[in-house]
Amino acid sequence: MLAAGTSAAVVTLAVWYVLHSTSLPAFNTSMVTRALSTGGSFVVILCAALACWAWVRKRLSRPVRVLCQAVCGLAPAGLVITALGIPLASTRLWLDGIQVDQGFRTQFLSRMTEVATNQDMNYLDLPTFYPIGWFWLGGRLAHLLGMEGWEVYQPWALVSLAAAACALVPIWRKLCGSLPVSTLIALVSTGIVLTETPDEPYAAIVALFAPAAAVTAYKALTGSWQATVVLALYLGVSAMLYTLFTAIAALTVVVIAVLLWFRRKFARGPVVHLLASGVGALCIAAIGWAPYLYESAFGGFDVRHTANHFLPAQGTVIPLPFFSLSIIGVLSVLGLIFMVGRLHVPEVASLAVMVVVCYTWVIVSMFASLLGTSLLGFRIEVLLMLLFSTVGIFAVADLRTAGVDYYYPGHFKERTQRVITAVLIIVVAAGTLSFVQRIPALNEAHIDQAYSDTDGFGERADRFPPDPGRYYGEIDEFIQSHGYTPGETVVYTDEINFMAFKPYHGFNAFTSHYANPLGEFHLRNEALSQWAKLSFDAPEKLDAAMQDTKWTAPQAFIFRGTMSDDLREDATENRDVAWKTHIGHNIFPSEPNVRYEGLFFNPKAFPRETWDAKQIGPFVVVVRNAATPEK
Repeated sequence: MLAAGTSAAVVTLAVWYVLHSTSLPAFNTSMVTRALSTGGSFVVILCAALACWAWVRKRLSRPVRVLCQAVCGLAPAGLVITALGIPLASTRLWLDGIQVDQGFRTQFLSRMTEVATNQDMNYLDLPTFYPIGWFWLGGRLAHLLGMEGWEVYQPWALVSLAAAACALVPIWRKLCGSLPVSTLIALVSTGIVLTETPDEPYAAIVALFAPAAAVTAYKALTGSWQATVVLALYLGVSAMLYTLFTAIAALTVVVIAVLLWFRRKFARGPVVHLLASGVGALCIAAIGWAPYLYESAFGGFDVRHTANHFLPAQGTVIPLPFFSLSIIGVLSVLGLIFMVGRLHVPEVASLAVMVVVCYTWVIVSMFASLLGTSLLGFRIEVLLMLLFSTVGIFAVADLRTAGVDYYYPGHFKERTQRVITAVLIIVVAAGTLSFVQRIPALNEAHIDQAYSDTDGFGERADRFPPDPGRYYGEIDEFIQSHGYTPGETVVYTDEINFMAFKPYHGFNAFTSHYANPLGEFHLRNEALSQWAKLSFDAPEKLDAAMQDTKWTAPQAFIFRGTMSDDLREDATENRDVAWKTHIGHNIFPSEPNVRYEGLFFNPKAFPRETWDAKQIGPFVVVVRNAATPEK
């Protein structure tokens, strides 16, 4: 597994480098990359199909066997490259550019590039609440490649997705004993996550291994210590990547353990292995979670969680993937039938338990809205697609290995059997191609955004004029010219993109949903509102009020507005001359779940002897003079 993942990572990184050394046209202004993507996906599927066909012939020389294993093992990485790597070849940004959620993720990656310790993406001197694993590793890759955090997002996303997808091949081969079946599961699973959750690579990685974790859980709970160790590793590591899917997997393990405990008349075995895997997983997860949990319990913070305050339209529908008009729909139908018919098979039953857990989670999430929260049930659809498709592939394999002989015993010669196998491989390969060639189109809006957003160098990949983000570099230089360094400086701004590209600490997060509960988002919002009002009521008292706050006061502000020589002397309550920023309010259960409030600051509250101000594009950047005492 490690060899497969490492090989895929190296190959993907090398191909990414080659792609970014070319000058392919932008995805949103040309069809060239779409054509190359489809052609590349065809080659990947064709090579995998030929390797599988050669493998089932059995009479292979050792070099051919090694070649078949290599092709099958690297095919998922090829799919990641052709489906997303090629369409993104001419931009430095990942899917969805730097918009909203990607802004926060990019901010965290920039933070983990700047430091190697457990720190929050935004707040100074706080451990992270957002799972650290994927971002910490991405930061180390950024150091290795000499890149900034935002710039490493794309190569790290491709590399990590490819490595995880390729690791599925040896894992499923170990579980089911068939290279062709494991290859098909890996390819289909890769296609699913690349359409359902490609903008969150860390979530996609955890999802990819979820079906295998369900099967491993049964083996672990029935006495395999090797499986118990593997299960503990999966649960522990996934908890540092994406906790929602970890919760689904952990609940599945508990349900299987309870069922086995009753079935085996209260035997100790399932309980012992459940406790062993659970304790092991908690020890691993503590690497990332212990600092936050300790501060939450003993730090004296006013902790409020709003990360689950989100219920979009997708969260009001129960996912039924077997009605999809694609190979995923066909496999899901076969999987549903096979699951019901082979429920007595332990491995199939384990996957069925996870399906039941997923549907229970989705439905409970809908009713949880009555309690003022949700369980983010809409994100579970990708797990259901993976589970049904995986069982569907087992159904296809069973149909070939047992079904033909069962229904037509002795009627087919060996040559006819080979023809049936070849036809089945061709049909499955064609169906897979029909699905994966649509991945760029399904992600078109996200890819277009990656080309139309202004990146950290102030450029747009589609060569159109950049937005005001082109001034971020000049703003950074102005702040640093006063002796401040990003990793030690607190800034308040509503320009989330600036915070994503430049690793400054924010006085407050932009929305409560991505804010660390230890950061006391609601209290900081109140403080900002009071400061804005005070800047007009008693401008001379603003600086003292900021210094008296219990948090580190902002050393710089980035406002929207204009400056003139006399503005800071003669400002009034006229909002036309005030400097503007925003704060966000959580208004769940309304959708959208965030309301933004404009705050206006009186320029007169920032006297020249304490603050230096400069007009940079549409921004007014106000920086505390370095000689001024700071809290």
